[in-house]
Amino acid sequence: MMKILFSIIALGIFTTSLNAQRLRDYGIEIGIFKTGKENAITDVPGVKVGHTTLIKGDSIRTGVTAIIPHSGNVFQRKCPGAIYIGNGFGKLAGISQVEELGTIETPIVLTNTLSVATGINALITYTLNQPENKKVRSVNAVVGETNDGYLNDIQGKHVKESDVIDALNSAASGPVEEGNVGAGTGTRCFGYKGGIGTSSRKLPESLGGYSVGVLVQTNFGGILEIAGAPVGKELGRFPYKNAIESSDGSCMIVVITDAPVSDRNLKRMAKRAVLGIGKTGGIMSNGSGDYVIALSNHKDNLVPYQTDKETHTHTYVRNDDMTPLFIATIEATEEAILNSLFAAESMTDRDGNQTFALPKEEVIDILKKYGRLAD
Repeated sequence: MMKILFSIIALGIFTTSLNAQRLRDYGIEIGIFKTGKENAITDVPGVKVGHTTLIKGDSIRTGVTAIIPHSGNVFQRKCPGAIYIGNGFGKLAGISQVEELGTIETPIVLTNTLSVATGINALITYTLNQPENKKVRSVNAVVGETNDGYLNDIQGKHVKESDVIDALNSAASGPVEEGNVGAGTGTRCFGYKGGIGTSSRKLPESLGGYSVGVLVQTNFGGILEIAGAPVGKELGRFPYKNAIESSDGSCMIVVITDAPVSDRNLKRMAKRAVLGIGKTGGIMSNGSGDYVIALSNHKDNLVPYQTDKETHTHTYVRNDDMTPLFIATIEATEEAILNSLFAAESMTDRDGNQTFALPKEEVIDILKKYGRLAD
């Protein structure tokens, strides 16, 4: 679901509909495992996603994306979770408590760099307004960001608490909008328009039958590769081709599984998501903030806020059985990043310049040249 604020449409500003073609619509298949029904993070049962998209005047191009990990009260029934830092030039709120306790107790909010504090305040409000939480005195809000200041008037701090609450309240299961929506409204990737992307994998029953879903906010640089083909090189778009070109940027990755995975092994899954960045040609440059938030919403392993029991008993996937989940994470991350590029459309920045969408026709020709399209 998505809330959109528009005031000017005639400036080459576009958003993406659910009918926009995705990577697989062009015959490009990533990996070996099958996707879920929607090929989205919402294929993990109970997960919901909501966007608030802010496009206003000639300078506001930003927004919020909210991911709710299960259908209950997340604070009262916390998810085992972990965070991995690929490159730490970024601002991720809530990381120390997740690292210390191994749980995530709020939905996850993504926005722009200077709106992280707004996201924290909104998540606190959202959590405290739930009837079960009336006596709660501490909330560890998890809020991530990338910097959309090239396209967006980031110093204007246009994201308000109400925008975050709207994204949370509109969150839904099913198809997820991608491209120029929510926290991806003003982002760029590999020199083209980036945005929100998502993908999922469903393991066969012989490997547990678990689902892994990934959602990304892409805003980073490198030398674009698609299914192993050197697309960025062929298009002539890569760092240091000209001295003025930059590869800095960031990528936020959210990984959710319904597998009963401990916080320790969720950290291992999060590390593999970074391999998904690498498979698209991302280089995690000096100025890049690349963070992975991984959690499990397996119903039997949610951690109660209050209990009379002195111990918890959980069942977890063995170390020896984690490899299929690692592969699923890598594949879904790679495809989510590419989906964000395929869904995004050209956008005019606040100085009247354009950040162009990925030239898909040229890309398809390159992929044909390298034999990368499925029969």
